[in-house]
Order: sequence, then structure tokens, then C-alpha cells
Amino acid sequence: MKYLNHTLIALAVQAIVYLLLGSAVVGAALSIGVFFGREHAQAEYRWIERFGEGKRANWNWKNIFTAKIWSVDSVVWDFLLPAVVVAGIACL
Repeated sequence: MKYLNHTLIALAVQAIVYLLLGSAVVGAALSIGVFFGREHAQAEYRWIERFGEGKRANWNWKNIFTAKIWSVDSVVWDFLLPAVVVAGIACL
């Protein structure tokens, strides 16, 4: 169940947007954007903690490509699974 939390939240956001605006595509885009931004921000904080001596000033946008700050949990379960599910529903 732990791995489905983000997917359930993404589906809830998509459903609310669909009820308000009548567009599953807009709901999917919003959900995907929110979770992409969240995972990006968390990876940024992990880089600052591990490699940036705890200082935001040491961050450079290229550091987001450091493989060591990404995990299967953050990429697959927290971003890709919700993105694929809501995009699939939007395509239906």
C-alpha cells in the first residue's frame, strides 16, 4: 500500500479536476507536474545534503543528473507509476 499512495493522490487530483473542468487530460497534466516537481525538489535536497556540504549555494542545475541522488523508489514508485496511471486514464 505504501507504494500506491502517490498513485491514489494523483488519481484523486485527476478526478477532482475532471469534476470541476471536465478534462481528464488537464487533471493528468496537473498530477504529473506536481509529482515531477516534488521528486525533483527532493533529489535536489538529497544532493545538497550529500555533496553540497549542506549549502544551497553549492547547487547547480546540472547536478540533478547525478545518478546517486535518484532511487528506484523515487523514480518508479513516486513518479512513473502515478504518471503512467493518470496518463492512461486520460487516454481513455
